[in-house]
Parts: sequence; structure tokens; C-alpha cells
Amino acid sequence: MQLFNSLARSKEPFILPRDRPLTLYVCGVTPYDTTHIGHARTFLVFDLLVRYLRFQGAEVRYCQNVTDVDDPLFARARRDGLDWRELSNQQVAQLLEDYRALNFLPPTYFPRASEEIEAMLPMIERLIELGHAYVVGSEVYFSIRTDPDFGTMARMGYDELLATANQRGNNPLDPNKRDPLDFVLWQTGGPDDPKWASSWGLGRPGWHIECSAMAMRYLGEQIDIHGGGADLIFPHHPCEIAQSEPVTGKRPFVKVWMHAGLVWLGGEKMSKSLGNLVFARDALRDYGANAVRWYLLTQHYREDFDYHNEGLAHCHELVQHLDAALVAQGGTTSPLDLSVGYAECLSAMADDLNTPAALAVLHTMVGETLAAAAAGRDVTPAIALVRELAEMLGFQTVSGGG
Repeated sequence: MQLFNSLARSKEPFILPRDRPLTLYVCGVTPYDTTHIGHARTFLVFDLLVRYLRFQGAEVRYCQNVTDVDDPLFARARRDGLDWRELSNQQVAQLLEDYRALNFLPPTYFPRASEEIEAMLPMIERLIELGHAYVVGSEVYFSIRTDPDFGTMARMGYDELLATANQRGNNPLDPNKRDPLDFVLWQTGGPDDPKWASSWGLGRPGWHIECSAMAMRYLGEQIDIHGGGADLIFPHHPCEIAQSEPVTGKRPFVKVWMHAGLVWLGGEKMSKSLGNLVFARDALRDYGANAVRWYLLTQHYREDFDYHNEGLAHCHELVQHLDAALVAQGGTTSPLDLSVGYAECLSAMADDLNTPAALAVLHTMVGETLAAAAAGRDVTPAIALVRELAEMLGFQTVSGGG
């Protein structure tokens, strides 16, 4: 199997561990305005990865977090006159309902940042002890100058790193910072924000330390695969590396970093902040889970995805053909052999989850099955292979055939 490692910027051989579980951590949602198609696409990629890894015989321990300690959630709760926990619970319930409707496999672990604060405090204390972090009043910051490799994944110069971080929530004018790119590990927060006790005073963790703490608590000090959307290539994931490796003394923190391309709508990135959203539940209502899955897999996961309803409607027709093939009634002579296509589909998946190629092969196999059934040929073995590949790709399959 080959996987593209965002840190190395290249495809690398990936050997499945056989003597232990494979560990996968995926950065989850901040629970407000969930689940839009951008969320669905990212988490579909990793649902597919888990399915394929398990199909290949790996035991996978999959952790996906909920970032329910974050400024946008608190701001939305204040706007709507809700307690932040009430808003979070509502949105997580909707998220899980959407996951079930999309036929996503449940993660092994699904921690919420608000319930994991105790795991974050020792990490921050250790970073201070090691000289990687500094305290100003009740605030704690990570000093990026203590990490000569900081931001390597992003392949940017300092000015571009700073500009990107500023677009994604960094405050370069914070007078407590030694460097404008230093990031918050602990902060007092706003007067209405929830607060937890620490040795530096009441406050809450920064976003980055949340994921490091949860990843290590549930999966260990070194992780096989860590993923998320491409917008996490900077600053979130480099910050995770910078703060995690000093605490454990182990490198690398993650063997393979995987990032899904972003979803665009009308020429702009689909995002909650812009409000240009297509919600998964609306697409599911109009076209069904199989069509949504097929559509979102028609482009390679590392490419950005330009969403159009017309493409989803076309994929709805394709999955109807799949359903028809799975219940096709053939004859008893001249059995259809689809073993070559079966191998080609799996080969495409082994090449960094090349779903466009895998779906093209599956579509051809579907067409051959329907044609053979119409000609009175035995399609029972062919249907078994089509079904196995469809289920490996996460499609919900109808019963029948023969």
C-alpha cells in the first residue's frame, strides 16, 4: 500500500502492523452548524481508509475528537442565547445522526475536548519545564523559536506562515507573545467562556494542545496515521508536532499525515464562517447515502472538490445501476469472470486510495454484470465480487442476485 505523506510531500510505502492495532487519529468538528458536505467529504475519506485497512486484515483503533472548547462554538452559543454545552450536545447528536445516515463506521473513540482537560495540563507543565513554553500572567504560550523545524509541513516562509495563521485565528498583536507566531497553550478566555482550574489560574486550553492530548491518551505517544482537512496543514498539525515530540521525547509523533482536499461551492471554500453550506442531511434526503458517497469519491481525496447538484444527480443514476446489478437474475451457463476487475479495483485502492480509478472499475464491472445477466449467463460469482467491492467502499447493498 502507498499513502501520500503530507510532511514528506510524497507517496510512501505503508506496511500494515500485524502484531498490534493500527492507530488513526482524525481531527473532528467544532460542533456548530454540522454536518455540511465539507465535513462529510473529510470524514468519508477516513471512513473509507478504515474500511480498506480492515478489509486488508488490519485491526484499526480510530479516534476522532470533538472540539467543543473553541471560540466559534462559544460565540454561536452567545448569539443564539444557549448554554455552550446545550449547543454542543445538539450539534453532536445531529452529527452522529448524519454519520449513521452516511453509513460511516463509528470511531473506536469519540472524545470531547471539554472532558479531557486533565490530560492537557501535564503536557503544558512539561513544555514549560523543558523551556518550550512560557507563562505570562495566567496565559501560557508555546515558543516556536525552540523548534527549528516548526511549520516544515506547510513549506512556507515565515511571512506566509504568519499570514496563514492570522487568517485562521492567530492574534499576532497579543502583547504577551515573544513571537507573533507563538501559539496559546492556556488562556483566560472571555468573561463568558467556560473555565477550568490550573496552576496558572482559571482558564481553558488552546486548540492545538487539545488534539495532542486526546491523540496520545487514546492511541499512544506515536501514531500511525493522523488526518484531517487540508486547512489543518498549517497551523494546527505543525503545532501538534511541535508540542508533542518534546513531551514524549519520541520522533516522529506521526508516521503518515493525510489531508483531504477542501470542498468548494460557487468558487469559494465551503465553510461555516462564510455560511456557504450544503448540509449533508439535505443531500441525503434528495439523493440518498450511496449517491452522496459515490459523488464525493469521484475525485481523489487530496484534490479540492467543486460541489454541484448536477454531479450528485448523475451519481444517483450510477448507484441505481449498482443496485440493479446486485439483484440481477442470470442463467446457469458461461459464468461471468470479473476477477481481473476485482484485482484492478483493489490495486487502485492500494495506490493512495485512488477512488476515481476504483469507481471506474466498479462501474465497468456493474455494466458487464447487467449485460451478462441480460444474455442469460451465470452472474452469481460476478455479483459476489461486485458486492464485496461495493461494501468495502462503504456502499449499502441490496440483497438478491443469482
